[in-house]
Amino acid sequence: MPDRQVSPTQVYVIGPSSTGKTTLCNAVAKSVGLSTRCYITEVARQVMRSKGYTRADVGTIEMQRAIMLAQLEKEANAFARARWGNNEGLILSDRSGIDPIVYAIMTAKDEGEARQKEDMLANIPAFQMALRRYKDAIFLLLNPVEEWLVDDGVRNLDNYERCIKVFRQVLDKFGIKYQEMGAETKRIEDRVRLLEERILLAQRPHVSQTPATRPRVSHRPVTNSGREMRP
Repeated sequence: MPDRQVSPTQVYVIGPSSTGKTTLCNAVAKSVGLSTRCYITEVARQVMRSKGYTRADVGTIEMQRAIMLAQLEKEANAFARARWGNNEGLILSDRSGIDPIVYAIMTAKDEGEARQKEDMLANIPAFQMALRRYKDAIFLLLNPVEEWLVDDGVRNLDNYERCIKVFRQVLDKFGIKYQEMGAETKRIEDRVRLLEERILLAQRPHVSQTPATRPRVSHRPVTNSGREMRP
């Protein structure tokens, strides 16, 4: 029987450094037996090593553009493989094409430069194509947990709260639905379970087509019950 096109479930775990993104993704990938072909990780470090960038270059549009293009290429390749019935059905990444825009804004000298950098990155054709995929993806924004905050050698940004705020603003601007997770869910077992439940929900066509169960733009954390906290 010939391969048929399928729509893979895309999961992007994003947020500031030292929030547990890669730890969570590694655990989920291991739990579900995801192959390295459909697991995208540590792209920023790979780009920095291959092109000789250092933390001093984080604020340059050249570095953020290089990271964005490398990330989007890996996403597109994984998406193409998963679409043609390779039995994966899942793409997992510990960052997204949104991240370089966030860090470009964070490192800008003023609002004018921030807008200029954002426009330069957002207008890259590969990013515009990625936005179409992102509208159907699962985005999980990890909030800082105070005792986890360390300098990871890639980004030296102290203002984690501002970083989270910029992530939210960029996600909202591009109409990307997301959920949040933070200090209310510290145990890796709970984090893995909640994310796997969200993936399972997305992979049920008859459930995901029900308006009441579609993911919504959320600024509230995911709790251990799998629901959003209510004020």
